[in-house]
Amino acid sequence: MQIATPYLMFLGDVPDRLAAKTAYGIVDWRPEWCVGQLRLPGCAADLGIPDLTIAEGVAKGARTLIVGVVNAGGVLPPHWVATIVQALEAGLDVASGLHTRLGSVPEIAEAASRHGRQLHDVRHSDQRFDTGKGTRRSGKRLLTVGTDCSVGKKYTVLALEKGMRARGLDADFRATGQTGVFISGRGVAIDAVVADFISGAVEWIAPAADPQHWDLIEGQGSLFHPSFAGVSLGLLHGAQADAFVVCHEPTRTTMRGVRHPLPSIQEVIDLTVRLGRLTNPDIRPTGIAVNTQALEEGEARALLDTLAAEHGLPATDPVRFGVEGLVDRLVAEFPA
Repeated sequence: MQIATPYLMFLGDVPDRLAAKTAYGIVDWRPEWCVGQLRLPGCAADLGIPDLTIAEGVAKGARTLIVGVVNAGGVLPPHWVATIVQALEAGLDVASGLHTRLGSVPEIAEAASRHGRQLHDVRHSDQRFDTGKGTRRSGKRLLTVGTDCSVGKKYTVLALEKGMRARGLDADFRATGQTGVFISGRGVAIDAVVADFISGAVEWIAPAADPQHWDLIEGQGSLFHPSFAGVSLGLLHGAQADAFVVCHEPTRTTMRGVRHPLPSIQEVIDLTVRLGRLTNPDIRPTGIAVNTQALEEGEARALLDTLAAEHGLPATDPVRFGVEGLVDRLVAEFPA
């Protein structure tokens, strides 16, 4: 799907920052697309951008109202419907990452039809995908993989896109989750694709390209996570990755939502190489990205130095310390 920019960010009346994490991700990485935020009374999240009415957002050039929230079950609260209808009536498209389809709400569907506006349910793609074929294709691809879910895979590839472009490299972020689709304006929420077509959907996201072009593919879940390993494996095979970066959060002992222990970085490297060779026999690790938010700077730098020495790979916190070392490794491993 192609989502028209700029965005007016709708936060409803969410109770905290975490409930608006999709909106925060968009503002962090595409601030130039966000003209302002629309909040209902009682909203406890604040993106730090101007509060605007729908009319003010339209006047500033907004083209799409983004429902930038997450909640248990991905439901659309009934008392938000009137605001969404008003946005459609004002000429905005509406995009949501919730599980509830916008078009399943009669008032929203009728308003969109009457005003000729687009409804984008980012979790539900209308694109038809083939099954994955695994045929080698031109271009270069990097995939982020993780010791767990929610360890920074999206932020790592976004930081790499920025860093690689600054070095004159031809690189594009490829979104595989709802927040990433909003950030990119294009992509597929892989966790909502029927299992047989996951690898084919990733081949569609990152097709054959110029030999010097890099597709930087957002990873999902973990090959070791009992809930999400199926999605992670299909993504790995479809990505046909030349390179991968292992993402890690060092304070966890078990994976999120389950009692299984966190795998080691080396275990992730070994399994990713073994399984990734099915579609790219030359797959290799090129770096380690660590979310050090919970660590003091000195402790964070010491940990990164230790990991780099242990694995013979550049290690960094892409948001805190940048991606120069990761880009240097890619340039050295894959010369033009």
